[in-house]
Amino acid sequence: MSNYKDDYKYWLTKVTGAELEELTSVKDNDEQLKRRFAIPLEFGTAGMRGIIALGTGCLNRYTVRRATQGVANFIKQTGIEAIKRGVVISYDTRNFSYEFALETASVLAYNGIKVYLYNDTHPVPMCSFAIRHLNAFVGIMITASHNPKEYNGYKVYGEDGAQMSPEDTEVVVKYINEISDYFSVQGVEINHCRNKIQTMNNELLQENIIVIGKDVEDAYFAELAKLSLSPDSVREVASKIKIVYTPLHGSGYKPVTTILKQMGIPCSVVEEQKAPDGNFPTVAVPNPEQPDALKMGINLAKQLRSNIVIGTDPDADRMGVAIKDNNGEFILLSGNQIGAMMMDYILKRRKALGILPANGAVVKTIVTTNLADMIAKSYGVTVYNVLTGFKFIGEKIKEWEANGKHTFLFGYEESFGYLSGTHARDKDAVVSAMLFAEMACYYESKNIKLYDVLQDLYKKFGYFVEVSKSIAFGGVNGMAEMKAVMDKLRSRPINNIAGVPIQKFMDLQSGTCKNIDGSVEKIHLPKTNVLKFTLSEDEWCCVRPSGTEPKLKIYVSVKGDSIELAKTKNQDVLGFVEMLVNN
Repeated sequence: MSNYKDDYKYWLTKVTGAELEELTSVKDNDEQLKRRFAIPLEFGTAGMRGIIALGTGCLNRYTVRRATQGVANFIKQTGIEAIKRGVVISYDTRNFSYEFALETASVLAYNGIKVYLYNDTHPVPMCSFAIRHLNAFVGIMITASHNPKEYNGYKVYGEDGAQMSPEDTEVVVKYINEISDYFSVQGVEINHCRNKIQTMNNELLQENIIVIGKDVEDAYFAELAKLSLSPDSVREVASKIKIVYTPLHGSGYKPVTTILKQMGIPCSVVEEQKAPDGNFPTVAVPNPEQPDALKMGINLAKQLRSNIVIGTDPDADRMGVAIKDNNGEFILLSGNQIGAMMMDYILKRRKALGILPANGAVVKTIVTTNLADMIAKSYGVTVYNVLTGFKFIGEKIKEWEANGKHTFLFGYEESFGYLSGTHARDKDAVVSAMLFAEMACYYESKNIKLYDVLQDLYKKFGYFVEVSKSIAFGGVNGMAEMKAVMDKLRSRPINNIAGVPIQKFMDLQSGTCKNIDGSVEKIHLPKTNVLKFTLSEDEWCCVRPSGTEPKLKIYVSVKGDSIELAKTKNQDVLGFVEMLVNN
């Protein structure tokens, strides 16, 4: 812990105006001073995320500029080619996303690095796509994904369009940590107003800053159109499909409605949630994983007699869906369910069209349902399990492009992130919305309800029930407390979970897997602080710390002969794991 009071006093001498007023207002609040200055905001898994406020422990223009100088130094040490290839900058609708994007562009341009700045808010997948399309060396996305309105963040991407590798991130962090004075970072002056920038397309904003827009957008939509699998079904029944879409005040509105229009699939947009607004006034948290986030969409769907609601988060990398059950009531699908249905649809249609490659493969994370494994294997498709984080899915795509071992078909994680195609290397809610809508058209043309599609998967492979739960650790010592819990779990002898013997105990930090017979195997995954307990071939529970905030995440996945039995078993396992964590 740094000498936070000295750091606070130093910042008081460097800021003026409204910034000085903000810092002065907390001078007698020691808890606030600790939160703002005791622990510097960490640049972790390819970026940083924090509450928007002044201080070394928060996200503000000074922490953004410091991080950007670290990225700039990383690019410059790589060589002149990297400098010329430059950086793509995108930003979502959060408060200060645009301002932080300009700060980022300013610092990079000062360092002589070419910058490709989007002319308006664009989502994560369009940032990832632009890196590849423009042959840039790095990408930076200003977003805090689905966090509450108080947050913003800074995500860094590599030249392949995936989140920056741990190895390169380590180098960037080294350069960032070398900058002790947050106010020493220099940038160029950018005078253009936002309205002017929004009208620019492939034009120079400043000597090293190019504003991009429609040309890159058109190329992105052209790539998505190639992924359509049932255009005949869309033409046949699109007029019958009633889809409600909500961008939750985020960056998904234009791209999602654009691609659906191009596909010929009509949708009704929740008017109150259409406009960009970083305060997200109509939701507690702009997260389509949460039932309340789609509440207004469901209400509109009831009025319009629609049967599908699609929602995307602020940076449009996650997609949530609600569909009607057989009683006509809307249910929110889990990320596991959405991904399983989409995977089955993609593989089914590829097989029917004769374009399912013999070396086809899908990728999912180790905390994603085994239902996906069973579906993929039923089509003769190989399944790969990777660590949590979509960058590991992106790594597999890159690896297979290089060695030709597999053809990537689909990737997903239980936290509502999916990717079809290789145009981007991060989860893409735009292509996901397109394919889910097309899937609805396909089954409508067969007179099959989406709810029945899900139930048929359960009848065929077993009733899977998954749940995840986060336990927050507050205060400045939250991360340390969370680590202590993981260490305790790792060291104590655990032979069963809720009375079910543990078949395998995986400790990804040590890279070992202990089997029930006492034998030990090596785990061929990068080392990370994760514990996974396998209860049967298709049942498991997992505990891991969040990579971006002091939250411990518990995941449980079980299978039963009925949905009721599976739910009961799931709650028993979850309760037992919570007891282990809390005692």
